[in-house]
Amino acid sequence: MKKLLLVFALLFALYSFAQEKSFEITGTLISEDNSAPIESATVYLERLKDSTVVSYTISDKDGKFKIESSTYDKSLNFYISYIGYKTYLKKIAIDREKIELSTIKMQLDNLLDEVLVKSTAPITIKKDTLEFNVKSFKTKKDANVEDLLKQLPGVEVDEEGNITVNGKPVNKILVNGKPFFGNDPTITTKNLTKDLIEKIQVVDTKTKSEAFTGEEGDKENKTINLTIKEENNKGVFGRVSAGAGTDERYEFAGMVNFFDNDRRVSVLAGGNNTNSPGFSFGEISKMFGRGGGVSFNSNGSFALGGRSFGGGSGITTSQNAGMNYADVIGDNTDISADYFYASSNSEDQSSLQRETILADSRFFTNSTSTTDSDTESHSTNLEFEIETDSTFQISIQPSFSYSKSRTQFSSNEETLNEAMVLTNVSEVNSNVESFAKRFSNQLSATKRFGNKGGFVRVELETDVNQRESDDFLNSDTEVFGSNAEIIDRNQFTDGDNNSYGLSTEFTYRMPIIAKKFFLNFEYEYARDKDNNTESTFDFNDNTQDFSNFNSDLSTDFQYLDVQSIPTFGLTYRGEKLSTRVNLAYNMRTLKNEDLLRPQFNVERKFENMQANARINYRFSPKASLYANYRLGNNPPGLRQLQAFTDVSNPLRTVIGNPNLEPSNQHSFYAGYNGFDWQKRTGFYANADVNIINNQVISKTVVDPETLKRTTTYENVDGNYNYGFSANYTKDIKLDTLRTLKLRLTGRYNFSERINFNNEIKYASQVRTISPRIGVDFIWTKVMEFKPYYQLQLTTNAYDIAAFEDREFTSHSAGLRTATFLPKNLEWRNDINFNYNPNVADGFQKSAWFWNATLAYSLFNEKAIITLKVYDLLNQNTNARRIATQDYIEDRQSTVLRQYFMLSLSYKFNSLGSKGNTSDGDIIFFD
Repeated sequence: MKKLLLVFALLFALYSFAQEKSFEITGTLISEDNSAPIESATVYLERLKDSTVVSYTISDKDGKFKIESSTYDKSLNFYISYIGYKTYLKKIAIDREKIELSTIKMQLDNLLDEVLVKSTAPITIKKDTLEFNVKSFKTKKDANVEDLLKQLPGVEVDEEGNITVNGKPVNKILVNGKPFFGNDPTITTKNLTKDLIEKIQVVDTKTKSEAFTGEEGDKENKTINLTIKEENNKGVFGRVSAGAGTDERYEFAGMVNFFDNDRRVSVLAGGNNTNSPGFSFGEISKMFGRGGGVSFNSNGSFALGGRSFGGGSGITTSQNAGMNYADVIGDNTDISADYFYASSNSEDQSSLQRETILADSRFFTNSTSTTDSDTESHSTNLEFEIETDSTFQISIQPSFSYSKSRTQFSSNEETLNEAMVLTNVSEVNSNVESFAKRFSNQLSATKRFGNKGGFVRVELETDVNQRESDDFLNSDTEVFGSNAEIIDRNQFTDGDNNSYGLSTEFTYRMPIIAKKFFLNFEYEYARDKDNNTESTFDFNDNTQDFSNFNSDLSTDFQYLDVQSIPTFGLTYRGEKLSTRVNLAYNMRTLKNEDLLRPQFNVERKFENMQANARINYRFSPKASLYANYRLGNNPPGLRQLQAFTDVSNPLRTVIGNPNLEPSNQHSFYAGYNGFDWQKRTGFYANADVNIINNQVISKTVVDPETLKRTTTYENVDGNYNYGFSANYTKDIKLDTLRTLKLRLTGRYNFSERINFNNEIKYASQVRTISPRIGVDFIWTKVMEFKPYYQLQLTTNAYDIAAFEDREFTSHSAGLRTATFLPKNLEWRNDINFNYNPNVADGFQKSAWFWNATLAYSLFNEKAIITLKVYDLLNQNTNARRIATQDYIEDRQSTVLRQYFMLSLSYKFNSLGSKGNTSDGDIIFFD
């Protein structure tokens, strides 16, 4: 440590004596042919010695620009780049603080008598594309794509790997226009290295059909396309890693990629018992199960990029393997395919304390549970894209998956009344085995006609799901008091659930003004049918088997949901303004047949208007304003419509309501995105409002003596919510190597909910304020220091005297550090502190959570040996408090605890001539 501090001291001393000069360069750009100002031209400076980009900016709507930076160089090359114009070059002496270049006339690139200087700008802004030149952004030599993205202006990558560009999330990453190993962005960003990539392009997310027809895509989400250097399109590259640790923790991962121009084959495999997807390669940012695109499920499995791998609360051991293939067949057919296998085992123990608030009293529930689950799944996806000519495209996307799982569950629960007198107790043990199969196919055919933007598209989608389950249940329930009873169940349930979906859609777009104004007509027909059978048998003491059919606990339903939706709309696409308005009429039929209880058959018909409108205005390539409105309707669930009484839980009876009406929801969303390239500041703000009429809610009545609950459903008006959020970022360049990044975010939410509590109608209001501040200090090649603090304030208010207004506060703070000295050594720390003063006694209110890694590069940075420490202070906890309108709950479950792990990773690369990286070290000064 003393040596490390000495190194820092020497570096600071060098900087204090170095003669770094600050400067400011200003000017105005106009077109030579008409003297019009040129907006969004890239203005940048490069070092004469090695063409390193020193600084850059973008001209504003008046053609003005200003570059502020500092350098040790006496002179720099000054460039201006703009599409359609010649690249402007001038050598500038950095001999004063303010350098005024006055007006610069840009020449069209068809003036052949002038010399065209060839240079690639760091940033190019086109109408709908933002493009970054990779070589202009220096990173460490073995940087991956994620490391590179963190250096790009307007791009943010959080600790979970989620990416935003100018405030909008990235939901898809392509490599040379094609998916790379499925659609999970983190597999791409974590495993492709920077030296393979030539350009990074950012566009609005589009389906292939939308891209083919030239339609506007999803304005709220972005797609990143990584363009691989031409010489790197052939060869083999990959990475392998393995690690072992204390408490028998382990992990292994491997990935190999074969590139042969249009043909790509990728294979991966991994496994661990550390709640990780298995592709961590020893990296701290994904070794703890916090990788981007991961969603956790209650049964112990998790999904990575839409595929199940295993995980969640508790301790999970998982294994996975997969293969991806992409190729071009003939002259007009693109094909891609992938296969994934995953298995996992998850163990979890949890405890819960809940206070349920009634209009005239309250009661308390305490429970503990244990879950042990195993899952195994296989999935295959294919995609064919056929363009018979430039006007006709066919897309076929079949998919198949199969999974099986086993879950053993046990729980003990007790309920006490307001006087803390025991009212009922229950003990449950179950063992469930299930098998599921799914096949789906999406077929799309698109025909463009003319050159004005018209097209016809036909889509057909089918979906078949089949699930079988065997459930062995043993439960003992005892109710105390004057109506005491004991309910013992020893049962077997054979479940068979099948669903069949078919939808078809016809779309016609007719241009009114070529490529700008369109009339749209769409018609959709959808038919979904579900067969749901659950046959329950009680244990027969005489025959010693499950042979007594229990009709009260058995079901045999057939659901049918049919929709017919014609839609008319208008679309306008201008240079700055784009808008779309659609009006639709939904004719829907819901039908349910109860084959065991025909008296509960239900058939309802609903007709509703639907609408959506979108507007987007671009003030400039640096700023835009957008707004969306949607009128949608949701029918009540068929289970909610059934008058059938569900008594599968002895303490909770559910009865449907056949008189329910559909709910109508008005949703409004608006936002502003702006990034100032000159000031390196970003400001993003949005607001949303939702008003729901006829919302279907649960209506529960609690027996005052036994505390048994009976729930039905009812429509209510008056539910609404709104929220505001803002995000401000600022890069402060201290010098050529040191930068401060300021991040300020805030969110305010308000919601009002109408509900019932023991037949009494009431309203609850919930307000949440959540500000966050972070300051990153980045010293290139030396260190990173990133502290943050977040506060969350929640207030629950009620309009009935029986409910007390409540306030909840939670604090979280953290510090992320990284040091890169001495050479080849990397030391990272991730320290978090959480404090929740409102958690009930017996639950941990605060905890420090510290993860650390120490990595050393070997063999010219091809291999890395890593020592990782998880939960260094051994204080990990997931205690949390949940507050709703009628209960407050504290919950805690099993979490991964402290371990140490030593791992080794090795990467190989034969792409290009030698597969070597070309980036050198950043030079501090001459």
